[in-house]
Amino acid sequence: MYDSSEMILTALNHRQPARLPIDFGGSGWSGLHCTCVAAMRNTLGLEKHPVKIHDMGQMLGYVDNDLADAMEVDVVQVMPPSITFGNAIGEWREWTTPWGQDVLIPKEAALSVDANGDVLIHPQGDIEAPASGRLPKSGFYFDNIIRDPGFDEDTLNPEDNLEEFTVLADSALSRMADSAAIARATGRAVAMGLPNASFSNINNVPGQSLKRPKGIRDLEEWYMSMVTRPEYLGAVFEGQKKIMLHNLQLLLNAVGAANCDVLCLCGADFGTQNGLLCAESVLRELILPHYKEVNAWVHQNTSWKTVKHCCGAVEPLMEFFIDAGFDAVNPVQCSAFGMNPRLLKERYGARLVFWGGGVETQGVLSLGAPEDVRREALERCEIFSKGGGFVFTSVHNVQPLTPVENIMAMLNAVREFNGQFMLG
Repeated sequence: MYDSSEMILTALNHRQPARLPIDFGGSGWSGLHCTCVAAMRNTLGLEKHPVKIHDMGQMLGYVDNDLADAMEVDVVQVMPPSITFGNAIGEWREWTTPWGQDVLIPKEAALSVDANGDVLIHPQGDIEAPASGRLPKSGFYFDNIIRDPGFDEDTLNPEDNLEEFTVLADSALSRMADSAAIARATGRAVAMGLPNASFSNINNVPGQSLKRPKGIRDLEEWYMSMVTRPEYLGAVFEGQKKIMLHNLQLLLNAVGAANCDVLCLCGADFGTQNGLLCAESVLRELILPHYKEVNAWVHQNTSWKTVKHCCGAVEPLMEFFIDAGFDAVNPVQCSAFGMNPRLLKERYGARLVFWGGGVETQGVLSLGAPEDVRREALERCEIFSKGGGFVFTSVHNVQPLTPVENIMAMLNAVREFNGQFMLG
């Protein structure tokens, strides 16, 4: 097949590629809900089979090679060693979701149903451990369950908030190396995540992969601690960084520099729809030095490009991301306050790649008509693609039950922009 990696790397180096590259399924930030994967396979006439779930929290479906070929996707994901709630990836089993879809989940995933009919998931496959995730009977995602253990202020220990940040096991490294070699053979750009690589990721703060988490696990208390306990969080971040740098070396040794192009390094959100979750000054003092050191290691030791995921109204943080050494930012939530796409491209486009921003998933893609999708996608392509520095994908993951005709309209808009024939 064509060498997609060239298109991605050209865009990441702020040069104009021969055509606009596309990512769907390259990470946990640019995926398709399993309902959408099944719908797309059916629409494109591909073999029907249960969709493999690579993220239990978001119920993201794995984009197999045949679907990636049909969608002309340019990025492939290295399968992580485990998925949300501490379930190792290896053997799989069938499971029927509350909405009636047959999917594949890790064999060891421990599920139960409560009195309300909600599905509960128990960490590390231990049905005896308190559930750490809940899928409401009428929902489409597993939400984290806050299991706040409480703490004594006088004996609060940073090690308690570091329990889930561990050195990668040989078995995990071996699985990632095998997955990376397979991904490299596709001709697509290879994207890989570093496990446990986010500083202050509120999705991970509850410790959903732990049987009985300790430390500060309540989200409100965590954010308060950024002001009231900066020394404590600083010690947590310092511990995380040391483990991350150690794991990076292990990952590089196992995978090989040539078998990866893009490192999805951090998924912590610092923005809401209307503003920042915390002051930029706090982030600069607490987190920026650690980001800088990790990015510097990656760029000194590999040719990998690093991507920072951060939802919300984060235009004030764009200089922060640049200072921290990130090459690209995702998902580029243009509907949030201050995130005007023309302004973003004009101010930061020469120094930061926009990996996303193609179509709004909260509104247009999920709720609009195909022509609305086409119009917005073409406009975003025109704005963000000038001079390179743009990888097309939707604003975060494609949401459950998104009309398949809208997904097709989005893909065809990119093909139209690229001067290609439309998909059937």
